[in-house]
Amino acid sequence: MSRVVITGMGVISPLGNNVETFWSHLVEGRSGISLIDTIDVSHSKTKIAGIVHDFDPESRWGRKEARKMDRFCQFALAAAEQAFEDSQLQLDKIDRERFGVYIGSGIGGINTLIDNVNLLNERGPGRVSPGLVPMMISNAAAAQISIRFGALGPSLSPVTACSIGNTSIGEAFNIIRNGEADVIFAGGAEAAITNLSLASFGNATALSMRNEEPTLASRPFDAKRDGFVMSEGAGIVVLESLDHAVRRGAQIYSEVIGYGASSDAYHMVATHPEGNGAFSAMKNALMKANLSADEVDIISAHATSTQVGDLSETLAIKRLFGEYAYQIPTTANKSMLGHMLGAAGGAEAIALVKTLRHGIVPPTINLENPDPECDLDYVSEGARHVSLEIGLSNSFGFGGHNSAIVLKRYE
Repeated sequence: MSRVVITGMGVISPLGNNVETFWSHLVEGRSGISLIDTIDVSHSKTKIAGIVHDFDPESRWGRKEARKMDRFCQFALAAAEQAFEDSQLQLDKIDRERFGVYIGSGIGGINTLIDNVNLLNERGPGRVSPGLVPMMISNAAAAQISIRFGALGPSLSPVTACSIGNTSIGEAFNIIRNGEADVIFAGGAEAAITNLSLASFGNATALSMRNEEPTLASRPFDAKRDGFVMSEGAGIVVLESLDHAVRRGAQIYSEVIGYGASSDAYHMVATHPEGNGAFSAMKNALMKANLSADEVDIISAHATSTQVGDLSETLAIKRLFGEYAYQIPTTANKSMLGHMLGAAGGAEAIALVKTLRHGIVPPTINLENPDPECDLDYVSEGARHVSLEIGLSNSFGFGGHNSAIVLKRYE
């Protein structure tokens, strides 16, 4: 079995469009949530989101190329280019047939779909773009990245709702660990802040309605939490076998040592109230990592700021870790990022890598009135400096898809 390491990282997010800005804002406890200014939301119940700003695809790739990609795909390619540059991979010195791409999206090219439905209704079928399908499909990001870098190896676009980032990283970890690839881009991307999405999630009473206080809206584990805040972006890492990374003298950020996945088999949108699937995913991740529960130093919680979701994750953590659960610093990046949906796991994996490397746990902001039933050590007093070795990151999604990854600080 090959050991698997992270050698490159790239992020596009409401907290910044590069890793260092993203990380510094997380540590500062800065909220990336604001009033939506990219579309007209005058008729929407929810008027806030985590918006990616200062992102100009035409200046990156030119107007012609940029227009061939939906916004989610643009985010993915930009994050992949960052991760590639960070990794210092040399394409002429790697085996392209052992170079893969595992990038997913929960909703895919919904902006492209909406634009073309409007064209169809207003101007007829002759105006529908012939590029609709290749721009809309969820595997477009993986395909574009494969084309951009000439990656001829295994390619996968998992669709496991909001657990995609962890699923992508975990499945890529398995492939490299089994010796079937040397290098894989892994993560997720999302750009689904549309009136259609806001209406659907809003009518399902899943979104926060704190329109007058955007920066206070995402409040995991707080007694007054009233739903998640939609967000967008991409988080992508470069995974490599340790041998391959060492041979080329790569900088190694972290080691991936465990991955677990499960299904609630319970409900399409509601998480299991007792966190059964979350418990199984975390347990399986620790088993694959050959760790006991008391070896985990930090938990990056899924924690979307919903009543049932935050409580069920807390119950799952207590069930798995027992009394030790109260000793583990736990953080919720979504308190600042909002819920990046299919991009969340990738971005939060990058945050966990930085957490382990620097020994700094970003805070869970807006935790002002703790839910009595959510009583773990959620880091809420500001960033905490602590010695860290092993981190666990959770991601759960609609349909009951659960995934957890275990990262280790690399010496």
